[in-house]
Amino acid sequence: MCRVKITFLFFVVCFAVSCSTLDVYEKTSSFQKHEWMANDTVRCSFKIQDTASLYNIFVVVRHSDAYRYSNMWLNVATKAPNDTFIYQQIELKLADNSKGWLGTGIDDIFAQRIRITRYPVQLKMGEYQFQVAHIMREDPLLSVLNAGIRVEKVNP
Repeated sequence: MCRVKITFLFFVVCFAVSCSTLDVYEKTSSFQKHEWMANDTVRCSFKIQDTASLYNIFVVVRHSDAYRYSNMWLNVATKAPNDTFIYQQIELKLADNSKGWLGTGIDDIFAQRIRITRYPVQLKMGEYQFQVAHIMREDPLLSVLNAGIRVEKVNP
């Protein structure tokens, strides 16, 4: 009897989880030999259906402990539906002297999710395009595993 209840509960939980919507879009690109070339632009696009919600937009970067700098400068281009690209230069703070690497890490790999919108933003319906390229002086930029964009719906 107890086994039947546990099995039933398991299926109910699985059904409830499978019916919920995933309100996160994320796409990253990996770099061969963990070297990000300056002309290797990460491109991604997302379709927005829910225009009533607010969203946070993040840059996602994974790097190894061998990354030589405490920051990373990026050129991020955003194109809203039926619009032109808007370019912004962004400095990502990856480490500081008191805490070391600021991202989450396992062994010698660190992942950063850094919000690039100051406040949650309302997005128009349609397809958004993003382009991310590093603008560091070092080319290729060594010890970077991947980079991309993450868009999260803000829960009320």
